[in-house]
Amino acid sequence: MKTEDINSFFEKVEKSSNIVLFVHQNPDGDAIGAALTLGNLLNKLNKNVDIVSPNKFPTFLSWMIGSENIIVFSEQADVVKFKMENADMLVALDFNAFTRVGNSLGEILANSQVYKVIFDHHLEPDKGFDLYFSKIKSSSTSEIMYEVISKSNYFHLFDNEMAENIYVGIMTDTGSFSYSCNNVSTYNAVADLMRFNIDGEAIHRKVYDTYSENRMRLLGLCLSERLVVLPEYSASYIHLSKSDLSKYGYQTGDSEGVVNYGLSIQKINFTALFTERENKIRISFRSKGLFDVNKFARTHFNGGGHRNASGADSFDSLEETVEKFENLLKLYKYDLNF
Repeated sequence: MKTEDINSFFEKVEKSSNIVLFVHQNPDGDAIGAALTLGNLLNKLNKNVDIVSPNKFPTFLSWMIGSENIIVFSEQADVVKFKMENADMLVALDFNAFTRVGNSLGEILANSQVYKVIFDHHLEPDKGFDLYFSKIKSSSTSEIMYEVISKSNYFHLFDNEMAENIYVGIMTDTGSFSYSCNNVSTYNAVADLMRFNIDGEAIHRKVYDTYSENRMRLLGLCLSERLVVLPEYSASYIHLSKSDLSKYGYQTGDSEGVVNYGLSIQKINFTALFTERENKIRISFRSKGLFDVNKFARTHFNGGGHRNASGADSFDSLEETVEKFENLLKLYKYDLNF
């Protein structure tokens, strides 16, 4: 990160009274971890800080200190709009496009004339921000946040609580250090976090060992009845209908990580999860090696993300979306059989 950008950010912070932080729809551990860390630091600098999530976040992150104060736009839209109108700075965390906070909130955020900053590690961030902390090779936005704070004049304010939040972000966005973590910087950051007396084992249990019975049974359904394997294309996918979600009392975050199971199958290099929501199909893509699911998502589903992990939305039916996906695989047969 450029020192001048870090200095510029904190100079703007010093001149600001009200700051609003935003995470993406269906926020994960990285988004929440980065937001809570920055919010904590800004509170220590005597700033009025609000964290906004477009919708509810997973219950397995609710143990994180400060998460109870996150404002959910879908439930308190008027409050969020008021906060934005009176803000001196707006900060986007862990998303590269305004649409990632939903069309309604995204339009308000994009059109706002308030000074805007982005912290993110996804490809091709939208134009419209005044200051960018964008690092594609970083494991997570939380790692970027740690780098910025550690190189600032405010690192003396960094504490155990912030270290826990950053650790959650890095841990969850690397699948417990199983992908997107081949950089020395990631492990150096984790080593630094351990010096703040955090308990990595306890944090892992809080995030991964708190599944509800319904969530476990939903996973069972995914693997036993909703998993489709297409060996001729080295691909697989899982599909979940609204009735599936309803049957197992679906809560935000219950499908977190399910898409990765498709890549656990031998000789499968590309997988997807299709989840039917109220007015759209949410899609998650994962791949191995050089197959670029960011490009695939952008080209065919107006989505995007990382080379090996991307997402998108479809506004066709579940059946039509899956059929489109299967037909597209025919075009990539030779790219996938590596």
